[in-house]
Amino acid sequence: MKNYVIIAKMMIIFIAIIIIISCSFYRYEIMPVDRHAENISFVVETGDTWYSIGSKLYDANLIRSSKFYKIYIKLFLPGNLEAGEYTLSKSMGLNEIVDTLEGGNPTNPNVIKITFQEGINVRGIANLIDSNTDNTYDDFINALSDTEFIDSLISEYWFLTDDIKNEKIYYSLEGYLFPATYEVDKTKDVKVIIKSMLDKTNTELNKYKDDINNNNYSIHQILTLASIVELEVGNAIDRSLIAGVFYNRLKNNWTLGSDVTTYYSLKTDDFSHSLTNIELSTCNSYNTRSTCLSGLPVGPVGNPSEESIAAVLNPTVTNDFYFVNGCDGVTLTAKTEYQHNLNIAKLKREGNWSCFTN
Repeated sequence: MKNYVIIAKMMIIFIAIIIIISCSFYRYEIMPVDRHAENISFVVETGDTWYSIGSKLYDANLIRSSKFYKIYIKLFLPGNLEAGEYTLSKSMGLNEIVDTLEGGNPTNPNVIKITFQEGINVRGIANLIDSNTDNTYDDFINALSDTEFIDSLISEYWFLTDDIKNEKIYYSLEGYLFPATYEVDKTKDVKVIIKSMLDKTNTELNKYKDDINNNNYSIHQILTLASIVELEVGNAIDRSLIAGVFYNRLKNNWTLGSDVTTYYSLKTDDFSHSLTNIELSTCNSYNTRSTCLSGLPVGPVGNPSEESIAAVLNPTVTNDFYFVNGCDGVTLTAKTEYQHNLNIAKLKREGNWSCFTN
């Protein structure tokens, strides 16, 4: 009887030792190879499987054993493995590496996010591309002057027409590069970035394609007016109202009287300086404050948001011809110049005077 007890105790001790050794071995195998290592790029090719990448992970010194890795995969059966480039590190444990790969979010260190704010013009876009990608400011501007490239875009995108080739237009694609946040590969040619922005424009304008095709104004004119509305007014409700005011001016052959077109004509992005009488009266294809330009400018003065495009396509019906913005964002409209001047006087009395008047 005593012999059985001794044998049983020895078996328990043996099993315990095996468990302890196994647990220690397991902990060792899943530990990071190097706790202080930097991130490295790991590529999962199309056709790779969880088992086939074991040797690649081992060769990259990301795991301690390809054999144990395969056992781990058999035990835990991770989900789909998506091809792509992942950011891994030797400081990651085996379970963390598998979780990262299973997450299906491959990363590319060259892919970055750039946000182009609503209303931004081509010069602003060029500056952001210059500071965030391998392309320069001039690379972007020159691409917009490449007639072969522009012609290829016109043939590809339904909303681009020969209107953008007007020699009086400063930048051919102004107004057509949809403002949004983009993921771009900073190493790619600037024309790839331009096309991704046009793809976004295509997606957004397709929502309004019927309204655009049935409008009395061309797509170029719609985007031109939308770009002005974008810069003149800060909220969606007032944008529809101001679009209605501008339409009244257009129908009656008035000048639009928009300061933002004057600033754009000067190629300045500093709206803080007061426009001089000479600047306001200078005749060119953009300045709608001058008496020599009635109707719309030759092209957009920035890249409008969806809200501004929608406002131009669905303007508020109004009898007003004038508007003025207060510093607090409130917009006051008027039918006559006399009423308009009263609105200005009111804003000045309240210390709420804005630099933009129409």
